[in-house]
Parts: sequence; C-alpha cells; structure tokens
Amino acid sequence: MEQSGATTLLQGAVQDVASDVVSALRGGDHVRVSGTEAVDGHGGSLAFAAVRVLGADLLLPHVLFRTPPVPETLTVFRETVEAFPPRADAAPTVLWSHWAMSRTLRRFDSPQSGPPPTGPPGTDATAEPDARWLDEATWQVLTHQLAVLAPLAVPGGDCAVARAARRRTVDVARGFVRAVRRRDWQQAAGAGRWLTLLEDVPDALGLEAGLDFVELMGGTDPRVALQAQAARVIRAAGALV
Repeated sequence: MEQSGATTLLQGAVQDVASDVVSALRGGDHVRVSGTEAVDGHGGSLAFAAVRVLGADLLLPHVLFRTPPVPETLTVFRETVEAFPPRADAAPTVLWSHWAMSRTLRRFDSPQSGPPPTGPPGTDATAEPDARWLDEATWQVLTHQLAVLAPLAVPGGDCAVARAARRRTVDVARGFVRAVRRRDWQQAAGAGRWLTLLEDVPDALGLEAGLDFVELMGGTDPRVALQAQAARVIRAAGALV
C-alpha cells in the first residue's frame, strides 16, 4: 500500500508538471516546477521524479520559443539529470531520454554551472546511443518507441532517432492510425508530434484534425495535451519559415 501511495503521488506530480508545460506552450510563459515533497527517505522528491518522467519536454517551451528558463526550473532540471544517470545496461529508450535531457541542458546551462552531466559509466555524455534497433523494429514497435521518445521530436533536433523516423514516415503514419483505433491517446499524440516534423506524410491521414481529435478524446490528461500542443507550435513555426 505504501508503494501504491507513492505511485499515486508521483502520477499526480507528473500530471501537475505536464500541465505547467502545456500552459507555457499555450501562452509562451516560463515553466515553473513546484513540489518538493519527499518520495522516500533518501532525499528524493516528487519534483525530481516527475521531471525524470517528462524528460527534456520540461524545457520544451523554451526550446520552441527560444526563451531562457527561470533559474529555479533549470536547477531542478540539472539536478534531475545529475541524479539519474542511466546504467550501462539500461533500455535504449532510457539511454536516449537521458541523452535528450543532457543535450537540452547543454543548450541552456552556463559554464559557471560546472561540468556537464555524465552518461553511463565509461561513456561520452555527448555521444548518441545506438538507434539501429529502430530500423529493425516492426512499424507497431517503432511507433510505440517513438512515442516514448517524443521529447526528441523538436525542430532542428537532428539525431539518429529522428533520422530513423524520417526513413519510415509511412510506418509512423500507420502507427498513428493504429493508436487512435486502440484509443491509446498518449501514443497517438506522440506519434502525431513526430509526423508534424516528417516529410511526405499522406494527406489522407488528416493529421491536424486527427491531433485535435486525439486531444479531445484524451480528456483531462495533460501528457496528451502536451504532445498535441507541441505539434501545433512546431507546425506553426514551420509555416512561418
């Protein structure tokens, strides 16, 4: 029961932080992270755990609008990156999530902040993890993994995962439709965000209307709204280029 209670608290914290990001994406405001309640007796906090779940998307409004984050938010982000380095045998999505956070941190951090965070032991934190497994994945698995790695879907954010997505636009589109049919709104929203960045997306997909539908059906889930709003901002930025 204690673990279940901690899980419920964490889920609530993730929802709260995601709501803050959505608000910033809609209004161009700064993201602020609140909540420092301890998750366990070792100095952990709901804020750090929630930021770890959201990953690089915590600072997404500042990446898209090219605004500096407030120092308090950047500090929480930096401390989260430093506190949760992945193990060498971590899953590929964990390695890529940490890499995305480290890349985002280097974008905003100052030289006075000290050395950059490290990756798994014995690795270069700036080096990209392996992404060849995406080329071999079925289109269903590909869509699921890309949705998990949606924080990597940013304009100009070239990396091996983004290149793999660009090579398989039709597969991602198929995965988007499948996720909608399965009512997996988080996966559909994440896939839709990727499709906003990809070329040669089939017109018959109706991506814009599809994302509106996904957000509507996602109800009060701010993680779905985050991906849908990110896609809108990315699309709008592309239209202005």
